[in-house]
Amino acid sequence: MTSAEHIIGANAERARSHNRQMVLDRVRQAGRIGRAEIARGSGLSTQAVSNIIADLLADGLISEKGRRVGTKGQPPVQYGLNPGGGFAVGVEVRPDAVFAAMLDLCGTLVASTRFDLSATDLPGVTRTVVQARDDVVRQSQVPADRIFGAGIVMPGPFGRTGLSGLGSELPIFHDISPREWFEDALGVPVVVENDANASAIAERVSGAAQGLRTYAFLYFGNGLGLGAVQNGRLMTGALGNAGEIGHIPVPCGGRVVPLETVLSRLSIQRHLQAAGIAVDSSEGLARAYDAQESVLMEWLAAASEPLTSAVATIENMLDPETVILGGAMPDCILDHLIDAAQLSDRSVACRPARTFPRLMRGASGRMTATLGAAALVIHRAFTPRIGVAA
Repeated sequence: MTSAEHIIGANAERARSHNRQMVLDRVRQAGRIGRAEIARGSGLSTQAVSNIIADLLADGLISEKGRRVGTKGQPPVQYGLNPGGGFAVGVEVRPDAVFAAMLDLCGTLVASTRFDLSATDLPGVTRTVVQARDDVVRQSQVPADRIFGAGIVMPGPFGRTGLSGLGSELPIFHDISPREWFEDALGVPVVVENDANASAIAERVSGAAQGLRTYAFLYFGNGLGLGAVQNGRLMTGALGNAGEIGHIPVPCGGRVVPLETVLSRLSIQRHLQAAGIAVDSSEGLARAYDAQESVLMEWLAAASEPLTSAVATIENMLDPETVILGGAMPDCILDHLIDAAQLSDRSVACRPARTFPRLMRGASGRMTATLGAAALVIHRAFTPRIGVAA
């Protein structure tokens, strides 16, 4: 399971690390920025910023990006991220396959791969994860000392809970720490998260949530999960199981049912199968939508009510800047759900002068959880964490 964070004291070394991450995050957000601008925005002295910039240049994490024109005197040097300064491996473990990706420091995809998961016991899963990691390293030819770490993403919930057996969680990890297990297997620092949380971070690093600090991501896998980001940090809960929204009761056609039974990829497939239509892939769902298959359109019409209820719950509980829909669902179906949603006026999100729409489609596509696994590692490199330990 994921480890809960707790507050600890901040010694000088931890404070230096915090300041370094803060400067690096300023550079990332700005794209190109000078020392004086960083100092004004961070509260650090110009000398402190200069020292951190020198360290980041020496480590290859940033590079000079020319000088800013249109200023009096000597134009200040601008700094930006060096994409090749660091890399992260992301691995998504699904019940039937393992996906892996390599991202550079800017969140750009460098390599990706997929392996069938032929053996679902612990040795079999581990063997396939290592094989997938080795394949993206081979493809990208990234030096080992430039890999920050690996993100491992899998369906939740983690550990034995009252939801065990109701979803697609991997029970082989119920009684061990996946993070420690995979750190031993891969030989690098590892972050473990569920697929919804990872997808939320993928959108922040290189997707629709760039520039946002507080938002929610509704993840369509076999079931339905929620990744919530508050002030740039994931809301994970005590044991990493926050966001199991697929199990909340919602109204649908005069009855109350668990959300993911009427709003998920698996629920679409079951609805189609009951009418004798077999669709086992996102491509098949997209073709059915293009053909305006009546059974699919019936499902979409029924899904509007529970989606509206779920969004109102998310908005009033979390007050996000927006709710993003994404995951293993075709864009055409996500767009239809967004367009058809009858969003309630009785929501804190119903306010004038909104910057973002209340519902958006994610930009990371069907690989979002895999990309998110690597994005978790990059996100940690940019996120100041003074006084916090795992």
